[in-house]
Amino acid sequence: MIAHMFHLLRARTHASLFAFAVTLSLAPAGFGQTVEERTFRASVDDSEQKYVVVMPDDFAADKPHGLLIALHGHGSDRWQFVRQERDECRAVRDVAAKHGLLLVSPDYRAKTSWMGPKAEADTLDLLRILKQRFKIDRVILCGGSMGGTAALTFAALHPEQVDGVVSLNGTANLVEYERFSEAIAESFGGTKEQKPEEYRRRSAEFFADRFTMPLAATTGGRDEVVPAASVLRLLEAVRSHNSRTSSLHRPEGGHSTNYDDTREALEFVLKHAMAAR
Repeated sequence: MIAHMFHLLRARTHASLFAFAVTLSLAPAGFGQTVEERTFRASVDDSEQKYVVVMPDDFAADKPHGLLIALHGHGSDRWQFVRQERDECRAVRDVAAKHGLLLVSPDYRAKTSWMGPKAEADTLDLLRILKQRFKIDRVILCGGSMGGTAALTFAALHPEQVDGVVSLNGTANLVEYERFSEAIAESFGGTKEQKPEEYRRRSAEFFADRFTMPLAATTGGRDEVVPAASVLRLLEAVRSHNSRTSSLHRPEGGHSTNYDDTREALEFVLKHAMAAR
């Protein structure tokens, strides 16, 4: 059970890149982390974008911390991984707390992001902001469903920014993916017919060679919302040059990942990302 006690404070910096609002709360029972809601001005269009930071128990500004960015699914927003009780969200919070990671959950153009050009630019902005504010020694990207897709897409586009990736029930091929076509077209600036290269460049399967960082993915054989095939093909291709790859495929699984599998995927990537430091 999560106990929440919210007190809203508002402040604005003089920095040109971002302003922020702060929300303090009690995090999941037993940890007592500070939760902050912040905003920044997007470089791509000067819009106000929001994200949430969950500080670890042992946070110290003068010490390096790992950063775990959690990307929400279609129809949700920055609060999904911070507040929801579903297995994937609880596991992400618990692993972040166990390892003393900064947990950051952005809107990235909620609620239908799909890591289009604006969401990509926002994620780059966010990384710059976080690295200016904190001492960050590694960056792990994770997400579920649309967020799992977005994690793969961003890692394929900017592998130099990412030290590990965990995709939960995502797709690696937006050229062949048929669901949520209107939302994806809005995010990408057009349909597959209008913007074929945009769909291809955001499909991780075509860029398996860029996945040199630790990678773990969960998939379900009976997932009809985001079929598993493209991610399984990506993992097979990545494994040919990168042994730090884990596939948690459940033939009878649907469009969700249980608590244990989520933790296992995260722990696998963290173990290898920490060893590579």
